[in-house]
Amino acid sequence: MSVSVAAVTVVVPGSHLMASLLGERDAYLRLIEKSFPKSSISVRGNEISISGESSDVVGCLFEELTGLIQGGENLDLVVVSRSIDMVRSNERPTSVLTEDIVRLSQGRPVRAKTSGQKRYVDAIRDNVITFGLGPAGTGKSWLAIAMAVQALQTKSVQKIILTRPAVEAGERLGFLPGDLMAKLDPYLRPLYDALHDMVGAEGALKLAEKQIVEVAPLAYMRGRTLNNSFIILDEAQNATPEQIKMFLTRIGFGSKVVVTGDTTQIDIPDNRSGLTGLENILQDIEGLAFVHLDTRDVVRHRIVADIVAAYERKLGATANSRV
Repeated sequence: MSVSVAAVTVVVPGSHLMASLLGERDAYLRLIEKSFPKSSISVRGNEISISGESSDVVGCLFEELTGLIQGGENLDLVVVSRSIDMVRSNERPTSVLTEDIVRLSQGRPVRAKTSGQKRYVDAIRDNVITFGLGPAGTGKSWLAIAMAVQALQTKSVQKIILTRPAVEAGERLGFLPGDLMAKLDPYLRPLYDALHDMVGAEGALKLAEKQIVEVAPLAYMRGRTLNNSFIILDEAQNATPEQIKMFLTRIGFGSKVVVTGDTTQIDIPDNRSGLTGLENILQDIEGLAFVHLDTRDVVRHRIVADIVAAYERKLGATANSRV
């Protein structure tokens, strides 16, 4: 986006929106001023005047934030900060943050919170197979299950299948108490939790009882053909190349697949992850997409993004030292 020194005036449609736009004690205004120190911002009534460098960017930001409020989005410092990053990248927060994917059991909508998440959701919608790759906290599994529930609600699929590789499933799995599902529960619990958030504990139980939702270890996919299903392979970095190939060749007609993984958290012996180098093998296949998420897409507590960034810097420094 080009730098401008021309003055820009944004007229907010209704003074009642100003308090939400500027924040309590002008907290959002202060954040915007800090983010654009070479711009001068003046507020009078329902008019916001911006002059100085990047005045057009700041004006666009205020217009976008106004649009978010009118679309029912509750602004907070996190939303404003993400909106600043989007506008700087010539992206429109109103096209990213206002689309409902599905509504939770409590009635709250599930929405993408970053432009990366929006690209991920769009890729899932538009492709047969989508790989969502990125660090912890970027919403890979959460959004995949949201899209699966949405597909089930619209009758695009008849079944949801959630699967994960059970790392250390050899000796250790046998020592865990209970039947097969009780033994697998520690591996599959994150998927259960996300599903419960979407449809409620009672709703998830009913779906499981009717076998509309199936949760199983990756090894149990062998020999099956999965038709009319929304299939999610979670933590795929812990699947071997042979397991990934086996899984991808299970896909039948009317099905959609999402594969999530984080190649910085490989737990299998010798780092034989099926995700390593996979994009180079599959990149030219129509109907298949890879979406990479990064620290800008972390939507957990701010400290999670800081931890991920610290590790990435350390890994980058180590890699450079070996060159």
